[in-house]
Amino acid sequence: MLKGAGFTDADLQKPLIAVGNTWSEVTPCNTHLRELAEHVKRGIRAAGGTPIEFNTIVVSDGITMGTDGMRGSLVSREVITDSMELFVTSHCLDGLIAIVGCDKTIPAGVMALARMDCPGLVLYGGAIQPGNVDDRDVTIQDVFEAVGAHAAGKLDDAGLTRVENAACPGAGACGGQFTANTMATAISFLGISPMGASEVPATDRRKGDEAERCGRMVVELVKSETTARKFLTKAAFENAVASAAATAGSTNVVLHLLAIAREANVVFTLDDIDRVSAKTPVIADLKPGGRYTAVDMESAGGMRLLAKELFAAGLLSDVPTVSGKSLREESELAERRSDRAVIVAASEAFKPRGGLAVLRGNLSPEGCVLKLAGSGRSFHEGPARIFDGEDAAFAAVQEGKMQPGDVIVIRFEGPKGGPGMREMLAVTAAIVGRGLGDSVALVTDGRFSGATYGMMIGHVSPEACLGGPLAYLRDGDVVRIDLERRVLETSADLTKRERVTRPLPRMGRTLAKYAHLVSSASEGAVTGFHLPGMSSGNASSGDSL
Repeated sequence: MLKGAGFTDADLQKPLIAVGNTWSEVTPCNTHLRELAEHVKRGIRAAGGTPIEFNTIVVSDGITMGTDGMRGSLVSREVITDSMELFVTSHCLDGLIAIVGCDKTIPAGVMALARMDCPGLVLYGGAIQPGNVDDRDVTIQDVFEAVGAHAAGKLDDAGLTRVENAACPGAGACGGQFTANTMATAISFLGISPMGASEVPATDRRKGDEAERCGRMVVELVKSETTARKFLTKAAFENAVASAAATAGSTNVVLHLLAIAREANVVFTLDDIDRVSAKTPVIADLKPGGRYTAVDMESAGGMRLLAKELFAAGLLSDVPTVSGKSLREESELAERRSDRAVIVAASEAFKPRGGLAVLRGNLSPEGCVLKLAGSGRSFHEGPARIFDGEDAAFAAVQEGKMQPGDVIVIRFEGPKGGPGMREMLAVTAAIVGRGLGDSVALVTDGRFSGATYGMMIGHVSPEACLGGPLAYLRDGDVVRIDLERRVLETSADLTKRERVTRPLPRMGRTLAKYAHLVSSASEGAVTGFHLPGMSSGNASSGDSL
């Protein structure tokens, strides 16, 4: 059968390397990955291996945002992981290089490697170049905010269309430090993606050379029998959190690092994430809360420069990476290539603490995640405005029904209740577009796009669908958000109330299966269940029945 597919005896005597591609025509994040795979395969052959390419799915967060299709985004992470595992293990292949683009493909590639504990690495397709409107760089974030400005009468139809037409000028993932670029940074600091490769922009002529280098690298990992879990240690996960905190990255990194840790059988919790983020200053001035894009960061010195500054501040541990160099050795190769203050020393930090914080309290006893990027506030107290689902909240914002001081509460959008834990960029961008970004807060058991900024709290656990406290909250209840105390709470007596319920929406079998199997957001929203006696957070899906 393999000879019928074109392989020779000589090919089959070499290490067989799976090239797991997430190429698709549906999103610019992944449209260029078919061509990139050819460079990867050239590197594999040059190093003495035989590449065997296969493809899996991608669900575009940006395209599905604000629709029922967004329910499939987080679900796709599990599907991609499962499909990569099935392909590699069923065909008895020796290693895996995952080529990834849009948000969920990145953690999925790492999760597959962690689950199988096979030799391999992940190559990110790179960021899109920014568009331009009136000599101003624009990204997909600007489109969603323009929708809010249009609804508020601040932007006419022609202005909205100009932003829409300019924001995505070609191939590559969303250009700010949104989820894709946050995860690309995190996996490089995990050591499972080589420094200097993933961050090269998608359409940069250097990308092919980096892809070929990665192909050579994966063969060497197979030959040396160096498997994924040798890189995925507790110290490496803490480094990944530090990189996300220092760049004020996406809250989705919390879900994904928890999920990867479970696959790697590493004990790693929300408290670990909060501890590292609390001591890590923001030293990169990146969108959505800052001025620059991921392309600007790479041209200024990139991840090596970020690592160099974090090592200088004593905020990283030296760990091995797939390149063969340690993380510190990679950082010593850093060059500061720009006069712009894209990345600064810790002594010149833009903010004293990282862009993420974990809160608890009587509204979220299992924990929730506060995004700090773009918000200078550490405290907010106001009346709850309750919405059972994202659509109702978006409509209310667009109709101008929100007032300064309000706490917008969107419930029944968690992993089970959604199902699928939809991102809320349409709502959060509309809030900013209407000029309310500095005066309202949002609380949800759903999650946010990496392009979201302001005082936004997601991943509230347990979720309302499971009888979490949000299911007992009512309009007008005072909600308090206190960063210093790490608290999300209400003064209302929830114990004397009946629980509000909401039927699950109509869904297909894939979503229904996910809703049945998925764990809490506080555990990474992974699917599967554990053997008796295994503690939560201390077992991978590979240890599941």
